Amino acid sequence: MIALLRPAFAMVLALTLLLGLAVPLGFTGLAGMLFPAQAGGSLVMRDGHVVGSALLGQAFTSARYFQPRPSAIATPYDAAASAASQLGPTSAALLEAVQQRVAALGGGPVPADAATASASGLDPHISPENAARQLHRVAEARGLPEARLAELVAAHTEGREFGLLGEPRVNVLRLNLALDALR
Repeated sequence: MIALLRPAFAMVLALTLLLGLAVPLGFTGLAGMLFPAQAGGSLVMRDGHVVGSALLGQAFTSARYFQPRPSAIATPYDAAASAASQLGPTSAALLEAVQQRVAALGGGPVPADAATASASGLDPHISPENAARQLHRVAEARGLPEARLAELVAAHTEGREFGLLGEPRVNVLRLNLALDALR
């Protein structure tokens, strides 16, 4: 019996070491060499200090900044608690939350991403339409011409991946850092 089990245990151990340790470490090392910024978390630096990640949304509440889309997380933009609201499209609670967000934005038509939370609650991007809707508020709070801010938004608008995947988007953290750099 032991003669039959020994090769099985040896194979499980060998495959565990190979596929559970060697291959993941190899791919991690390869990713670090080929894509160092992405493998390191896509960290955004300012004056030699990490101010965030280009992949994670942050709360900006001041009128002086462009604001991200709503977060469905109890503590907004807490990556440790990332989760969606789990409310379906026919949910009365979701409809009420969206109506409250639209009312807080002054009513009327608003971009969808201004009134709905992202699936993870950590989306770092907004649509160019959402950014354009915030131009007047930010320009007024900073004493800057709206045309200058519109140029800044256009310069920070990312296109579709490979020219066809996704929608154009604006990274809120990078846009706000560029806004601060206008001084």
